[in-house]
Amino acid sequence: MSRRRRLAAISTASFVAIAGLSAGTAQAAPAHGKDQSVLRTLHKMTLEEKVSQLFVLQVYGTSADTKDPAAVAANQRLYGVDNAEQLIDKYHPGGVIYYSVDPPNLASPQQVAHLSNGIQHAAMRQRVPIPATIVTDQEQGSVVTRVPAPFTQFPGSQALGAGRKPRDAYTTSKITGQELRAIGINTDYAPDSDVNVNPANPVIGVRSFGSDPTLVSKFVAAEVDGYQAAGVIPTAKHFPGHGDTDTDSHTGVPRINHTREQWEKLDLPPFKTAIAHGVDSIMTAHIIVPALDPSLDPATLSKPILTGILRDQLHFKGVIATDALEMQGVRDKYGDDRVPVLAIKAGADELEKPPTDAKTGKGLFDLQFHAVINAVKNGELTESRIDESVYRLLALKKKHGLFANPYVDESKVAARVGTAAHLATEQRVTDRTTTLVKNGALPLKKDGGKVLVTGWGVSTTQTLAGDIHKRGPATTVYQTGTGPSKATIDQAVAKAKDNDVVVVTTNRAWDVSTESGHNGPGQADLVKALVATGKPVIVAAVRDAYDIAYFTEVKTYLATYGYTPASLESLTKVLFGEISPKGELPVTIPVAGDPSKTLYPFGTGLTFRK
Repeated sequence: MSRRRRLAAISTASFVAIAGLSAGTAQAAPAHGKDQSVLRTLHKMTLEEKVSQLFVLQVYGTSADTKDPAAVAANQRLYGVDNAEQLIDKYHPGGVIYYSVDPPNLASPQQVAHLSNGIQHAAMRQRVPIPATIVTDQEQGSVVTRVPAPFTQFPGSQALGAGRKPRDAYTTSKITGQELRAIGINTDYAPDSDVNVNPANPVIGVRSFGSDPTLVSKFVAAEVDGYQAAGVIPTAKHFPGHGDTDTDSHTGVPRINHTREQWEKLDLPPFKTAIAHGVDSIMTAHIIVPALDPSLDPATLSKPILTGILRDQLHFKGVIATDALEMQGVRDKYGDDRVPVLAIKAGADELEKPPTDAKTGKGLFDLQFHAVINAVKNGELTESRIDESVYRLLALKKKHGLFANPYVDESKVAARVGTAAHLATEQRVTDRTTTLVKNGALPLKKDGGKVLVTGWGVSTTQTLAGDIHKRGPATTVYQTGTGPSKATIDQAVAKAKDNDVVVVTTNRAWDVSTESGHNGPGQADLVKALVATGKPVIVAAVRDAYDIAYFTEVKTYLATYGYTPASLESLTKVLFGEISPKGELPVTIPVAGDPSKTLYPFGTGLTFRK
């Protein structure tokens, strides 16, 4: 039998299986609860086309037919093609994920819309026309935000948690979804549904709504509802919960040592709530949870977790998407050729971003693609199992209207993205998130004077100084970076002596491990040295709220949970008493070095008395 006839025979048998039909029945009844148009599309596909549908791939360039030399070179390394059009012609992957890395996909809203249309045109001209899932990670805030201004830059999850208004989360996710759809992005890998109970968590932190599962559940539900109202597919992540680890799954293998009872109380509620609100997609975490799977397989490769818990116990019927397969957390235990096969066997449907070879820089998608093909041919995987996943993916695309019309109107992008109304909502919501934890100097007076703005962030300190200067004071900017040296600190102290007030921005000052490559103790040392000058010192943590544990002597401390222009404007309004701070800590701040002791409890938040 020829290869094509053999593949057709396998496909027919698996179609019969997924449709619930008997191969020997002359007139079979239609499948119960199955969409017949989706089944017809599935029936037309070869095994190779089906396996391609499981993958979401990164591709470089700002247009589908890019000829940019840097993008072409990057695509050649990954796939042996020049651009997205050639990638789709060669493999017809189920999805494409956009990034802002260089060379980027995301330069302007109009450009992204044109790129999306080019990808969809390429997908729809294939032998079996199937629209692409076009994805990005737009969690908002300052940490995981792919789509730049003029796209509306809403506050991130933890800032919204501080604002305590789930309606704001619904509004911001709905607007975010509307703007994403306007530029052709139909899937957002958000909301983050992790409960961040570990202050030393290097990968989640402010991406989580907070440390209380009830709070997180309310906001996850609101964002799921908001994205769905906008017609965007939300993805709750990272199941079974990435909030209690001090290891980054991008570079290591986190281990969550919660008991089953602790997991059910702390980590599970947001995912149960997301499922109850009809979330269509849940992303796996590359974490080991011995209480859920004693084999010590990462959750992405764990059948007890993905099938036993997520499918069978929680009755989730949507798409299970893996986190990126390039991350070390899923690569440590098995070879790259085994990872996609084991993920599918565990219950995953969508395989995100295959890795590259560390030595050669060559992409390993072709290796993983053929590993799945070979697993079907040798009987480790059945084609009916592949069909289960492909059916879910195709049905989801149909549900969200992609088969009917996968394109966007490029002429209307400017009227839908970053509008005046959206930007006004951005600032209004952000103004409810700034949290005043400790106060000895606010509000400041708008009567001139001199303010030194120092600390972390070149653009952050410049933008904040500009906002302060608009209120009257003369400002000096001295940016000190993530780990200021003694010489840098001495310079900041000298400048402080020539000013009336010092405003310091910190970013993860709690991360004192030099091994992280991030900070070391320099930021805390900077704050302590500035406090010792006797000048009024105001510290604003522009990422994690935990920083104050490392310089408790400071008398005025605020948390903004981000450093977007709107966050810095809101901070400035609070500094000068234009608005009263409304945010409440969405996490508990423990004593440095002793997480069992509380320094500032969940819910702390000062206001200005009228």
